[in-house]
Amino acid sequence: MNKIAIIGANEFQTDLILKANTLGYETHVFSWGGGEPGEDIANYFYKISITEKEKILEKCREIKISAICSIASDLANITVHWVARELGLKALSKSCIEYTTDKFLMRKQLLKNSLPIPRFNLVKNINDIVEDECNFPLIVKPIDRSGSRGITKVNSFKEIEKAITYSQSVSFTDNVLIEEYISGREFSVETISSLGKHKILQVTEKFTSGYPNYIETAHLAPARITNNEYKLIENVIIKALNSLDVEFGPSHSEIKLKEDGNISIIEIGSRMGGDFIGAFLVESHTGIDYLSLTLLSSLGKNIDLNSIKVKENNNISSLVYYQFDESFKKINTRPGVQSLSYTLNKHYNGSVLSSNERFSCSKLLVRNDNLNDIITIIKEQNKSI
Repeated sequence: MNKIAIIGANEFQTDLILKANTLGYETHVFSWGGGEPGEDIANYFYKISITEKEKILEKCREIKISAICSIASDLANITVHWVARELGLKALSKSCIEYTTDKFLMRKQLLKNSLPIPRFNLVKNINDIVEDECNFPLIVKPIDRSGSRGITKVNSFKEIEKAITYSQSVSFTDNVLIEEYISGREFSVETISSLGKHKILQVTEKFTSGYPNYIETAHLAPARITNNEYKLIENVIIKALNSLDVEFGPSHSEIKLKEDGNISIIEIGSRMGGDFIGAFLVESHTGIDYLSLTLLSSLGKNIDLNSIKVKENNNISSLVYYQFDESFKKINTRPGVQSLSYTLNKHYNGSVLSSNERFSCSKLLVRNDNLNDIITIIKEQNKSI
């Protein structure tokens, strides 16, 4: 029996744990022990933080794991591939993990390969910034976090210092990225790679709370894009994955389609996306079992990318919708909407500063003739946040 170590036990990892259990793998789950949902469904649970790499390595060596895996977390991804390399298991290169978990190194590498990204600079404090060289608005963000943590849009020089402090408060480093604000429609791109080749499984349309923190409020599949826009996205993302040394496994790319029709890469993770994009949206819309592909990749199995076929349902869209407080529940009971699940977030405390603190989450199927009404409701919520 294959023994799979899974790093993390939060709501995003539960889908991975359940899939591994279903496939007959023995699951060994590591997390800090905060009563997370994955703790109870694992075959074996170890109260070890996902950042304690050496302790996880020691336990995995004792268990004699066959593979190690995680989804939706940059922090967990660092541990996954470090442990895998130490044990001689299938692992992404050190350079790939550095490029895809450090946003500054990522931008330097993408820029080196002439890929479209925002103008950027690395700072530690306000003294590193020359006011006359600032072209507002700007985005201030930590170089090492995911889930919209620590992000602020600033419109003037006097706002920057507070934004830097906020980014540093959620980061594991003092380094902060200041970059050009890119306007346009937001999308994520879910891919699977094998032997250095890449296949796009889905382009997902993203909705956010907007200024100042841009926290995700919904994800829609399929994205409302033209064939030409899809081809442009595909061309840019495949070049980007090559430049970041992505050789195998899932990746999650975030982009903007600018008003002039060009693309700007926001960031790329060498792991599955969060917010149930990979675990729910991809399979519900395309029929592709992304979680199984991820597990097979971690086991060192090569994936025949040509055999992966998208089975689109042209009448139904899939939607992950987040509420920011009790007043936003209208979508679940609208005509043409099938609610698959509705879950409350135990971390909600009335103040939503990151994606981890949103009030609740709904997984929905929406008839396309009702889609415009649903999107209108999402945008109304965004304006009121």
